[in-house]
Amino acid sequence: MCTPSLPSLVLAGLLGLSCSAQAQVAVIVNPKSSTATLSAEQVAALFLGKTGSLPGGIAQPTDLPESSPLRDQFYSKAAGKSSSQVKAIWARLAFSGKATPPKELPSSAEVKKFIAANADAIGYIEKSALDDSVKSVLVVE
Repeated sequence: MCTPSLPSLVLAGLLGLSCSAQAQVAVIVNPKSSTATLSAEQVAALFLGKTGSLPGGIAQPTDLPESSPLRDQFYSKAAGKSSSQVKAIWARLAFSGKATPPKELPSSAEVKKFIAANADAIGYIEKSALDDSVKSVLVVE
């Protein structure tokens, strides 16, 4: 019988904590939006400049700062892209004049406040921060 060593148990525990520490990300829209759900592909297309709008008139993506761990998690899970890949995509699109990057807001609270006040906006926040001021259309895990 094989008994795991203490260091391997500690490592396994730390890995488990790091996985469970990631928050679920809720993609949100204004509660008045007719959009009920979106796919990760639709959301990624808007946030990566591949489309200018989504069903329900959603056309104004909002983003968190590059330093935000939630931003990294959102792009990784929803679009399969790293921060550096997203930055490169937007640099190309902005330079060519084909698209404008998402409006960057300093915090999830500011994103939620902006979405609640703008019918055509879309953003993402921690799922735990959801309330009636916004509507979740996708949860990214």
